[in-house]
Amino acid sequence: MSNETTPQADPAPGFHSNPSSNKAASWLTHLLADLGKNGIFIALVVVVVLFTILTDGILLRPQNISNLIVQNGYILVLAVGMVMVIIAGHIDLSVGSVAAFVGACSGVFAVTWGLPWWLSIILSLGIGALVGVWQGFWIAYVGIPAFIVTLAGMLIFRGLALAVLGNANIGSFPAEYRALGNGFLTDLFGEFEYDPFTLGIAGIAILALIVQQVRTRVARSKYGQDVEPMVWFVLKLVLITAAVGSFALALASYKGIPVTLIVLAVLVLIYGIIMNRTIFGRHIYAIGGNRHAAELSGIKTRKVDFYLFVNMGILAALAGLIFTARLNLAGPKAGDGFELEAISAAFIGGAAVTGGVGTIGGAIIGGLIIGVLNNGMSILGIGIEWQQAVKGLVLLFAVAFDVYNKRRSGGH
Repeated sequence: MSNETTPQADPAPGFHSNPSSNKAASWLTHLLADLGKNGIFIALVVVVVLFTILTDGILLRPQNISNLIVQNGYILVLAVGMVMVIIAGHIDLSVGSVAAFVGACSGVFAVTWGLPWWLSIILSLGIGALVGVWQGFWIAYVGIPAFIVTLAGMLIFRGLALAVLGNANIGSFPAEYRALGNGFLTDLFGEFEYDPFTLGIAGIAILALIVQQVRTRVARSKYGQDVEPMVWFVLKLVLITAAVGSFALALASYKGIPVTLIVLAVLVLIYGIIMNRTIFGRHIYAIGGNRHAAELSGIKTRKVDFYLFVNMGILAALAGLIFTARLNLAGPKAGDGFELEAISAAFIGGAAVTGGVGTIGGAIIGGLIIGVLNNGMSILGIGIEWQQAVKGLVLLFAVAFDVYNKRRSGGH
């Protein structure tokens, strides 16, 4: 027996370990992964840059940025609830009519009856919850498809809104009520060129974001999971900080933080936690992914569906209050097209048509894309007919992209 060992061949030329090429490959891998995960955010950036150029910078003026939030707040609120409904495999066509009905009721409470503004808001949200109970019952426990129930609801609550208003407008509302749609937190520490309260809140938000990202990276490293290169990680944090800082600076130089933005931030935080870190959220994704399998695994699908529509009723009521407060008027035409805007925001934000896929953040970004399109085209003087056509094309392409990705991942 020979003691000689078989000599091993050297790696082929070009296959030697090269630290610089490995780094480049790692950068490229993480860049492509981030582009895939954050495609909708990149789409928002592209739309903003495009309309900034076309409008000669008007789009990004401080007043216009603030108006974007205030004008689209009610759609973003609806989008939060709508994406949850769509993830579970349903749809809600009634949210615009419910918003109009609740806005009309709030007008009766606050103006006609003269109730305190805070009691009017609470009663209005309670009516929204009752609407959700009504629709949730038919969907979850009678078994009628959500499309049919909410289509009926669209007609029912539009009719009730007209009945409550008597085909007339109701206004004007108390100042505290109007603040929900038009108020700003500004000059809390006196008058300055840049509102210090707004800048302070932005600083806290940036710090919290950095801490969260660092903790996530440390946890992934601790458990041996792949992490992105440090340079790329730091660069992303710098870009995010610059974006948030620029947004805050624009708000601080105008009127400060809109009350609508505070409401939205609270909703995004709460519902983000619900969808990502609670059993209820995991059940919603499971039901949308495969309802039969979810039932076999012990998930009470009827209960989840019921509470989803109760939640949607409350958020539709809140959207109606914000819209009514912004206009300082409860009118018969309120809520027209709200459901289409909310559904579009959810789908443009990455929700899957078949359910099981979607995020709260994606729906918000989808809503912002619609808002920027509306605002940018209005500044350019484009007619409403072409605005509708453009938004329709954007929705079609977003869903087509989702279908394409599914087919590619499924190997079809």
